[in-house]
Amino acid sequence: MVQEKIRKEMTPEQVQELDDLFARARVAQRVIETYDQDRVDRLCQAVAWAVANTTTFHRLVKMGIEESGLGDYTSRMNKRMKIRGVLRDALRQPSVGVIEEDPGRGIVKYGKPAGLIGCIVPTTNPDLTPAGNAIYAIKARDVVIFSPHPRSKDTTFETVRLMRDALEAEGAPADILQCITRPSLLVSQELMRRSDLVIATGGQALVRQAYSSGKPAYGVGAGNATEFLDETADIKATATNCMLSKTSDFGSGCSADGNVLVPRGRYGDMLDALAEVGGYRASEEERARLESVMWDTEGHRLADTVAISPQKLAEAAGFTIPDEAKFIFVEGDGIGEEHNFCKEKLTTLLAVHAYDGTFEDGVDLALQLYEVGGKGHSCGIASTDDAHIDYFGRMMPVSRIMVNQPNSRANAGAFNNGMPMTSSMGCGTWGGNIISENVSLKHYMNTTWVSRKIPVDRPSDAELFGDFYDPAMEPDGEAKPTDAAVTVS
Repeated sequence: MVQEKIRKEMTPEQVQELDDLFARARVAQRVIETYDQDRVDRLCQAVAWAVANTTTFHRLVKMGIEESGLGDYTSRMNKRMKIRGVLRDALRQPSVGVIEEDPGRGIVKYGKPAGLIGCIVPTTNPDLTPAGNAIYAIKARDVVIFSPHPRSKDTTFETVRLMRDALEAEGAPADILQCITRPSLLVSQELMRRSDLVIATGGQALVRQAYSSGKPAYGVGAGNATEFLDETADIKATATNCMLSKTSDFGSGCSADGNVLVPRGRYGDMLDALAEVGGYRASEEERARLESVMWDTEGHRLADTVAISPQKLAEAAGFTIPDEAKFIFVEGDGIGEEHNFCKEKLTTLLAVHAYDGTFEDGVDLALQLYEVGGKGHSCGIASTDDAHIDYFGRMMPVSRIMVNQPNSRANAGAFNNGMPMTSSMGCGTWGGNIISENVSLKHYMNTTWVSRKIPVDRPSDAELFGDFYDPAMEPDGEAKPTDAAVTVS
């Protein structure tokens, strides 16, 4: 069997560690399941503060960047606010006992733990992902085993250690949260196979492994966030939003703007605005050099230029740019599989594409772009025309659309919008995921529905079937439900 093969190929130390982690996790699970709402809320606050205070998060960010070689210190420090947002959302929702009542339908819902969660941590978020998952998991009375990325395992292990210390200080089992110290792909596969629920944040290969683990799993689809402008867009404000989104952690997130689609008549203004906010406009020759170091001859993204500064990206391509440049932008050379610059970048480079014709023609071009990559994830629209925003919302095959906001700072939740705070975003069936929303507290819980009888709620056949109802086809009158018919599913 595949599972037996995986276990045999793991080292004896890896096998022993996983066995020990699961044994301790199950013991801790039996304890946290007994906690009341006040108890789990306080534990959420304790673990969040342990890592999200500025002093500690500074140390974790510095450690993560030095360990992995990826990321930007300033923008990554801002992610401590995301932990605050996750905590805010968690504290505002019930998770123990009755979590929802609908007297009119006779329904009462009870929150129950999902159980033991296997959480796969990406190298780009070795501190944020464990913290956010820990808060939601503790709130739901789950236990978690984290599998760090080998490239940033020490940072993740330290993040989990700090949260374990916080749990112990509150008299709770530290083993509510645990971390693998000998990570590998095989270990992650075994973790996912043995967990009750899998939350996988990372590349598509990893997400596919999660879905093939045989356990319920929340994964994420590939990103290729695109900002779409119409004729009413505020060019300068939109350029600023693109800069904020593109430069966040050196463009390492799936939500970082990769493309901008602009009406032909406003194209030149947008190029100038991007330069004004710190963008370096690459020449045609420089664009060709960038393409050669970002993609191989078959169009596959090369890892060496992922999540690096624009200066290092230019250096890798054989030219130099000013020290003050915040990102590089190129003029797009077309939309389609053969055009690499319309694909996901995951670094400090943005492609700008012009569209001709009407607003609807531009949306058609955006739809073509999402056929290349990023379907299901996210996009943004810069517009003050509500009819355009509504049309865009109806047409785009994505799970989230930000209106006049920086995508990477908004679509995973922000303090000035209503998106649930998260570090994991489902992309629906478009992106090969089971959900098309931000992974948040409700996804960490089971729910028991308790149903009481209510007055009969059965419309007449004439109401139900409308114009199709023909009483002549019911010679004995309307069908009447028997007791069996209304009580047996």
